Amino acid sequence: MKVRILLSVLFLSLAMTLPSEAKPASKIEFATFGGGCFWCTEAVFQRVPGVLRSVSGYSGGKTENPTYEDICSHGSGHAEVIQVEFDPVVISYEKLLEIFFESHDPTTLNRQGADEGDQYRSVIFYHDEAQQKTAAQAKLAAQAQYADPIVTEIVPLKKFWRAEDYHQDYFNQHPGQGCCAFVIKPKISKLQNKGVIGK
Repeated sequence: MKVRILLSVLFLSLAMTLPSEAKPASKIEFATFGGGCFWCTEAVFQRVPGVLRSVSGYSGGKTENPTYEDICSHGSGHAEVIQVEFDPVVISYEKLLEIFFESHDPTTLNRQGADEGDQYRSVIFYHDEAQQKTAAQAKLAAQAQYADPIVTEIVPLKKFWRAEDYHQDYFNQHPGQGCCAFVIKPKISKLQNKGVIGK
C-alpha cells in the first residue's frame, strides 16, 4: 500500500514538472476606421478573413454618449466609424489599412458619394504609437493610387461609442434596403471580384 502511494506521489510530481501544452494566449487586436457611412464600412470588413468582429459606432467628437441624431446634427464632431477586432496572426494591421484605403475615396473631404458632412470624413483612429506609424506609412503608400491629395486624418483614439443596436450588422439584416442594394452591395461585389475581401 505504501509503495502504491509513493508511486502515485512520484507520478504526480513528475507530471507537474513536464512542459504544458496549453494554447498560447490570445493576441486579439483592435483597429478603428471612418470611411463614410458605417453601414458600408462595417459590411466590407465583416468579409475580411481574420476580422472577428466589426462594430459600428462614433468617435472623434466632443459629445458624450452620442446618438445618431447628435451625429446627423453636425454639432457633435463625431465621425461614423467601425471598430474592428482582428487576429494579427491571420491578417495584419497593414493589410487592414490597405483594404481601408481601397474601400472608399480618401481624397474627398467630409464626403463619400452622396453622403456629405463631417461625420462621413475619412479618418484612422490609432490605438498606439505603432499603429500611428503604420497608418502614416500606409497613407503615403496609398497616395500613389490617387491623383488628388489624400485627406484622411490620422488621430489618436480617445473614446469609441457603440452605435445603437439597429445600426449593427445593418447590411446583412437589410440587404434589400435602397442604400444596401444600390450602394453597398455593388461596392462589396467590386472588392470581392478584385480579391480585396472574401465572399
